[in-house]
Amino acid sequence: MPANLTPQYYAAEESYRQARSPEERIKALQEMLAVIPKHKGTERLQGDIKKRIARFKEEGIKKKQTKGFNPFGVEKQGAGQAVLAGYPNTGKSSLVGILSRAKVKIAEYPFSTVLPVSGMMPYKDTFIQLVDTPPLSVDNIPSGLIGTFKEADLLLVVIDVSTAECLEQLDGLMKILQEREIIDLSDEGEIIAPIPFIVLANKIDQPEAEDNLTVLKELNPSLEILSVSNTGIGLENLKDKVYEILNIIRVYGKKVGRVVDKERPFILKKGSTVLDFAAQVHKDFPQKLKSALVWGSSKFDGQAVAREYVLEDGDIIELQF
Repeated sequence: MPANLTPQYYAAEESYRQARSPEERIKALQEMLAVIPKHKGTERLQGDIKKRIARFKEEGIKKKQTKGFNPFGVEKQGAGQAVLAGYPNTGKSSLVGILSRAKVKIAEYPFSTVLPVSGMMPYKDTFIQLVDTPPLSVDNIPSGLIGTFKEADLLLVVIDVSTAECLEQLDGLMKILQEREIIDLSDEGEIIAPIPFIVLANKIDQPEAEDNLTVLKELNPSLEILSVSNTGIGLENLKDKVYEILNIIRVYGKKVGRVVDKERPFILKKGSTVLDFAAQVHKDFPQKLKSALVWGSSKFDGQAVAREYVLEDGDIIELQF
């Protein structure tokens, strides 16, 4: 299927070629991803762009780590990292504590969280890292915390929907995050770069929360808004949505003549191939790999596939050398 790339895409691609710093390359790649036509003919190209963005980000993290200790930095773990952002007393810490059992500090007074706290949220047979952060304020946002947001795989913007101030909270947070180039929206309000995010309308079980949520959605039709509470409402839906936005798949390696270990999946980006899987198993495997047997997405169980075969969530792979 032809890609039918637009002049806007080629312009962004030329900016990428001329970029000299990792930051400039990431920005150009994000623009390429934003303007590329979204159809089956560009799926592989979209996947390649996303991989390059992830690689440059990882390189940037390594460089920053060599410059000195950042108290707000959080080492990535698990299948992906979702970082929470919000004003004081919106319930971020409670959500992280319930979803991940992390030892967060929960208090009625504001600014009880002074440094990021991470925990691992179980999802199916893997774990996703959740990071609670100090509350945001217009006057005081440490530069190190901005870096934590920018390096996240996903941002969860938390507002207290039980209060009439939820509209001001959302507008204020969007302004802060956009001014510091943590998130970006198109003129139509669609997320284009750099970090994907979801708005969490927390405390939905409280009086007047439903009415406030209705108004919130009417005024922000383009935003992804999920209603949740620390009583459990909406949390399973939140887990599913986080996994979906992380754009990852779980695959399982199988040794010849052995039973599959379904408790320890390999995590890959959507669009990854058998060759990508082989590289994650061992750095030397791609050079030796001839083909693979796949159970799951293949037409027949145990079907032989080429190195370029695109894997899907839940696939079992036996590498052939």
